[in-house]
Amino acid sequence: MNDVSRRETDTTQHPHTTPEREIPSMCQHQPPCPTADSADRESARLAAHHPEQGWSLLCNGVLLFEDTGEILPDGRIIAPHRPLAGGRIVTAA
Repeated sequence: MNDVSRRETDTTQHPHTTPEREIPSMCQHQPPCPTADSADRESARLAAHHPEQGWSLLCNGVLLFEDTGEILPDGRIIAPHRPLAGGRIVTAA
């Protein structure tokens, strides 16, 4: 392999990059919707709703799934937290 066709990788640190992106707020409501870090984050308004695909995007950046699981804007995953069905249990005969 000659020097012209060889690719070199720049391994120096770039001062303009950061490990975490700054995520701008999508919420323009007054009063503003709860942030993605607040306990009532699921009460934010819908920004996009796709029930046929089983997900909704809230204006605080939370991706909410129909099984009640969530993905927060920073990439954290919240496991589904659907309440357990109380009452009677029906079994097939």
